[in-house]
Amino acid sequence: MTPRTDGRRWSLDDLIPEKSGPGMERVFEDLEVAVTELVAQRTALDADMDPAPFQEILAIVERIGYRMNQLNGYAVLWYSELTSDQDALAFGQRVDKALADAQNRTLFFDLWWKKLDAKNADRLMQSSGDLRYYLESVRRFAPYTLSEAEEKVINIKNLYGAEGHVTIFGMITNAFTFPLEIDGEIQQLTRTELMVHVRDASPERRAEAYRSLHAVFHRNKDVLAQLYKYVVGDWGQENVTLRGMASPIAVRNLLNDVPDDAIDALLEACRENVGLFQRFFRLKARWIGMDKLRRYDLYAPLEAVDREYSFEEGVRQIMESLHGFSPELETLARRVLDEGHIDSQPRVGKDTGAFCFGVVPDKTPWVLVNYNGRADDVATLGHELGHAIHSMMAKDHSVLTFHSSLPLAETASNFVELLLINKLLDEEKDPAFRRYLTAKFVDDRYASILRQSYFVLFEREAHELINGAGATPDRLASAYLENLREQFGDSVEVSDDFGWEWVSIPHIYATPFYCYAYTFGLLLVLALYQRYREEGEAFVPKYLSILAYGGSKAPMAILDEAGFDVRSKSFWQGGFDVVGGMIDDLESLA
Repeated sequence: MTPRTDGRRWSLDDLIPEKSGPGMERVFEDLEVAVTELVAQRTALDADMDPAPFQEILAIVERIGYRMNQLNGYAVLWYSELTSDQDALAFGQRVDKALADAQNRTLFFDLWWKKLDAKNADRLMQSSGDLRYYLESVRRFAPYTLSEAEEKVINIKNLYGAEGHVTIFGMITNAFTFPLEIDGEIQQLTRTELMVHVRDASPERRAEAYRSLHAVFHRNKDVLAQLYKYVVGDWGQENVTLRGMASPIAVRNLLNDVPDDAIDALLEACRENVGLFQRFFRLKARWIGMDKLRRYDLYAPLEAVDREYSFEEGVRQIMESLHGFSPELETLARRVLDEGHIDSQPRVGKDTGAFCFGVVPDKTPWVLVNYNGRADDVATLGHELGHAIHSMMAKDHSVLTFHSSLPLAETASNFVELLLINKLLDEEKDPAFRRYLTAKFVDDRYASILRQSYFVLFEREAHELINGAGATPDRLASAYLENLREQFGDSVEVSDDFGWEWVSIPHIYATPFYCYAYTFGLLLVLALYQRYREEGEAFVPKYLSILAYGGSKAPMAILDEAGFDVRSKSFWQGGFDVVGGMIDDLESLA
């Protein structure tokens, strides 16, 4: 079967009407004007200042934030279209420099706000409206803030240090192509095209796809591992050594505004539930006629399923599932396509992943996917459109508060996936395909819950090893292999070539400890979906209100209001119990 891909490419004209020329220059000029205005207000900052002038200063801060988001968003989206595009790279460098300059020149405001006494800070926040949580968030970092001169040096260091290493990682890996024999001919595939074949019905094809992936990354392992060591060293030296934070992961927890004990409970619950997925893998091995799964077989279909979805059919399925829950959400999702804010065409050099970027609140988000016509491509498209919906639901908030916090960032995306899978199951008459869809859903829950949490467990160990004794790449590969074998126990055979899989994981380079947000978000969504099944239509407005908060309120406050105690392992266990129920359903279909 030849996958049915889509040829859509997005337009960035709604964000900035031209890549160069007067329209682009006006954005840079507006940023400069706003920065200059804020600098002029420096002498007005005083502990006893009245709320009215403070609000005027906040309005300037918002203008700066808007222009910075606008320029950074354009740079990221342009670069993602073709990561080897020299014009996009040059523009990104110009933006990075302009933003670092703006941050350094306006750094005094954040430093003043962090150092302001609590009484006056509370007084000024009383009239800050939608920016209150933004101001509270800035003050969270007060104990870890250095002098203005030191913070300026760090901003410059980040631009040419860790961020540069991440850019190089992307340039190297996004240019990779992977050889795979198809119909007697060796074809050079992008990573997303290659990964279609790890779900192939043929055990040989699955193994060859993984071996091709690992061979290409292994040839580049020394450079990629060294880049990772630089990223980890920078993270630890800046945040733990200089700033005095408790641990490398505590940095991410503070950024996410979630307590360390909540994340500890989450990760511990994941470790305690490895047996749940091991049970599924043993069941799956029997169904596909193997004594034991190999790691190559993890995403094997239960039977050979020849089912494809054109892009239009995939969109139809997503929109109908949204309409059945809330027509408002369907309307929002359609805006992404109608306004030309989607890039779904697989091609060499394009970012190989999938993402949604809500750049500024008054613009429809941009969505990037690599659509190859399979069921998982439909799910990925629905997932990213869910992110777009979340962003648009929060459009009435400030540019400084509309982005959801990372732990809640998956709330809409995963919920859309649940709506979609249940719609497909409700309509599907073929028992074999129903079993395929259910098993694929559990496969994906493994990938989004246990796999992601074990990435973070590996990161915790890797940061400790690198910042401690300066671990070699081989030692890190050994630690990663041990991590995999803890996940799978005796249910899956893990070959040694998977020990280097970690050098192919973009998130651990670009955003350390990001991945627990997937686990957090999905287990939360499973609990939310269960409540929807219990409450029906009465649940919908409650759910929409969660999305509408965006990042204007602390995530713990939002969850407490919804009645979830995420500090408790029993809360997280509830999500695992839903997955266990689906495994029960699969066993009944045997």
